[in-house]
Amino acid sequence: MKEKNRIKEILQELFSSQKLGVLATQGEGNPYGNLVAIAATDDLNRILFATLRSTRKFHNILVNKRVAMVIDNRSNRALDFRKAVAVTATGVAEEVSSSERDALQKVYLAKHPSLKEFVTAPTCALMQIDVERYYVVYRFQNVMEWDVKS
Repeated sequence: MKEKNRIKEILQELFSSQKLGVLATQGEGNPYGNLVAIAATDDLNRILFATLRSTRKFHNILVNKRVAMVIDNRSNRALDFRKAVAVTATGVAEEVSSSERDALQKVYLAKHPSLKEFVTAPTCALMQIDVERYYVVYRFQNVMEWDVKS
């Protein structure tokens, strides 16, 4: 229980301080990575991002909903080897349902108010990752794992 609480603390700090993450999808037999603006729900069960429906990442998710998201706080300095935290979240991505869109859009726009025009465009999909597991790496080699669904 102590480790789970520590992981939650690290995740809450990371999600509050970081605005971007790297989304990994799979398409046409190849991995594909994208930098996306992110927000997490308070319970940490979902990570939100927005994308146009015409993008490769959106198409990849339609074909294979299994994704990974990497969020980190690196500064590109030697100190990162001792201080940086990197998190990989794995789970299933899909477009937010119309019944939840207003509430989750508010969560997303609270963190990214400058993206309001983008997110509210009819060509934009608000996406969610239903997180199954978090892998937290800190001090370069220490790893903790949280199975969100257990």
